[in-house]
Amino acid sequence: FPSQTVTGSFAKVIHGLNANQLTDQVIQRSKRMILDTLGVGLLGTSTEVCHRVTQYSKIYSSDLSSTIWGHLDFRLPPLYAAFVNGVAVHSMDFDDTWHPATHPSGAVLPAVIALSEAFPQKKKISGLDLLLAFNVGIEVQGRLLHFSREARNIPKRY
Repeated sequence: FPSQTVTGSFAKVIHGLNANQLTDQVIQRSKRMILDTLGVGLLGTSTEVCHRVTQYSKIYSSDLSSTIWGHLDFRLPPLYAAFVNGVAVHSMDFDDTWHPATHPSGAVLPAVIALSEAFPQKKKISGLDLLLAFNVGIEVQGRLLHFSREARNIPKRY
């Protein structure tokens, strides 16, 4: 029997990642992915589905809040800000993809940004920390997708 579970091993690898491991190429690609996702997300704020989830989410509040993209005067708890901003990105369906079919940045970036905004002012994360968190999120999503039997069948279904 292995001394550690697959989940434990996976968590250990992810936990061990640090910003020094980000190559210049990864940083440049990440910046391009982030810029693309922000652009698609801002465009998506004008969609009907985004308006609906924004209205629905207005019932939630907390001491912590994060920005709703395209609304300077409207903030939500980080969970709901990530949800609304993620819907904005996905509502346009122009965000980045990879094979098997998934949209990595649209799921990861809204969560990373919402969480980064929720940190207290004296503990704000750096841009490099944000890039690391973004890449860890992409890595987690990619590995989970790779392990999924269902994801392997997506191309056969279309």
